[in-house]
Amino acid sequence: MDLLEDLETLKFESGIHEEDQSWLYLLGRSHGLMTKACAHATFFCKLLHNMRYAGSLGSSCFHVLAIGNSADDDALKVGIIGGGHLGKQLAHTLLQFVPIPAENLRISTRRPETLDEFKKLGIQCFYQNASLVGWANVVFLCCLPSQLPNICVEIQTRLGKDCIVYSFVSAIPVSRLKLLLNHTNILRPQYQCAEDLAHIWGANKEITAALQDPVIIQATCPYNPAGGISLNIKWLEGMFYALLNFCTAKDMPHSQVLRHLSELFPSQHLKACKKDEASPLKFQAQDFVSKIYAKNLSQKRPFPLFDLTAVQLKETPFSQYLSNSTTFQDHFTHLYYDSFGISLTKEQEEPEVSTGSPSQ
Repeated sequence: MDLLEDLETLKFESGIHEEDQSWLYLLGRSHGLMTKACAHATFFCKLLHNMRYAGSLGSSCFHVLAIGNSADDDALKVGIIGGGHLGKQLAHTLLQFVPIPAENLRISTRRPETLDEFKKLGIQCFYQNASLVGWANVVFLCCLPSQLPNICVEIQTRLGKDCIVYSFVSAIPVSRLKLLLNHTNILRPQYQCAEDLAHIWGANKEITAALQDPVIIQATCPYNPAGGISLNIKWLEGMFYALLNFCTAKDMPHSQVLRHLSELFPSQHLKACKKDEASPLKFQAQDFVSKIYAKNLSQKRPFPLFDLTAVQLKETPFSQYLSNSTTFQDHFTHLYYDSFGISLTKEQEEPEVSTGSPSQ
């Protein structure tokens, strides 16, 4: 029992002058941004993890989700550059929700001696950025903007064309990052905060605990306007094209990739919520490439490697699919909830928190 837990004088707010109390909402905003960032990165890694196993086992992605880690050789390799608060929270979240073996997660930071808690879990912590990106399938940039130019110089020659760089450095746009890294396989979420931020995020709750709360999971869903923090929907396009690139790097035939992508979205979840018109999604090649290219694409040929920076800055065939599909949003929302072990009930389909603006 912690006798100091509820002692008001030890709380951060007690040291704030009355005229500065109005700025305390920034604590909630910061924690909300970190919660959403970790949730979306974890969801992305879980899809990569499932697609990797689906390709190696030839089974559906939901079957893969159920069996978990069966072969470490096939497990996703994740690197994190930056061992600060965000890097630590992301590592904890990935270990709990993806999951990946501890030996398949590595952290590079200027102060690896501060990460003893992760070393005890079997995670390699060091200061070798170039070595990290040469090993990983996906690398998360959790560093300061001032550190990024030097990091890019260190790693750009070791980046394989199939390595996915996922940047949390909001001050550096994806077009600039493309030039700094001489790399196109980059994913960068863009968040926007509303003035009327919801009071659901808190400021001290652990991210792993927060992501077990259905209300918070609902607020982190890319299609949900609740919570006051919105995500640019171009991230969703970039994520799907990143999945295609990941499979192309494994020489997976595009027909197999489309089948596994479709298997991510079983219709029985929507039927359980009494959506009588629910029908299974079935992706086709022209949903991602031009009709002319799709027509000339043989069944056994992989998709090309896509420029993810262009995907996030321009219109794509998948942009048209998202705007024309009437069922994708519902299927995606159920998949997102399922990835965190939460079932979306009919009542939860209506936003519980109404502040904020819809994701753009």
